[in-house]
Amino acid sequence: MRFTLRQIGVFVAVARHESVSRAAEELSLSQSATSTALGELERQYDTQLFDRFGKALRLNELGQALLPQAVELIERAAAIESGLEGHAGYGKLQIGATLTIGNYLATLIVADFLTRHPESSLHLKVHNTATIVDQVAHHELDLGLVEGSCRHPELVVEPWVADELVVFCAPAHPLAKQASATLAELANEAWIVREPGSGTRETLDQALRHQHSPLKVRLELEHTEAIKRAVEFGLGIGCISRLALREAFRRGSLVAIQTPELDLQRHFHFLWHRRKFQTAGMREFISLCRAMTAGVERSDQIEWSFIP
Repeated sequence: MRFTLRQIGVFVAVARHESVSRAAEELSLSQSATSTALGELERQYDTQLFDRFGKALRLNELGQALLPQAVELIERAAAIESGLEGHAGYGKLQIGATLTIGNYLATLIVADFLTRHPESSLHLKVHNTATIVDQVAHHELDLGLVEGSCRHPELVVEPWVADELVVFCAPAHPLAKQASATLAELANEAWIVREPGSGTRETLDQALRHQHSPLKVRLELEHTEAIKRAVEFGLGIGCISRLALREAFRRGSLVAIQTPELDLQRHFHFLWHRRKFQTAGMREFISLCRAMTAGVERSDQIEWSFIP
């Protein structure tokens, strides 16, 4: 073989960042050494893996075809090195989760994973669905846990557990006394909602697609806890996962509003790149996720006493 693992590692890093300088930072190399390694790889095979646009690089067709194999090669090499050094565990995992999953489930699964496999390391990134999909598609994450839909042709989407959104308000709100609301009544309220690109906002928009009048959105917030606080302060009504609200409902600081005209059902899903080598660590993490939700019909029914 004429290529080296260092050259392949540089290729993968540049492909992820679309920048030699940012790849150099990730690899703790100089920009010159990174550029040289990539140039040598292309010259050895008299080919190009990127289209150049000034300082920006974009994978060309050949580069896109080779990237999944290059990522797999680096991951397998890291596993071999770990074994030769006498380390157990599953190496390093890059997991991405959307906000509801990340705040209420993923951190618990990560803790369980690391307790069972202390020689492993795991990096959890929490973003909205659109960001997680993009990062999995660009091989920046090994596995995604999302609450929105995904139609990316390069990603495998596998259902995990059912979830349900619920409209809610503060106890002093007029809708709290009647416990349910029609679409016409909801249209007259001020709303505190998640941002576009989040799975929660997508589910709400889909449920309201036949509503002729748009919602009166007062605030768009990126965090479920911020939405809960804003609704508690009487700024409007909200709609997020029952999983995120169950403790507030138990305390009585927030009140559920029944909405018979809205279908707010959805699923949490696993995502991974269809051309990615599924490591033993990925399979173990998915197994722990499924063990957590075994026997439950919906996410808020998970019986784990320390879920907030």
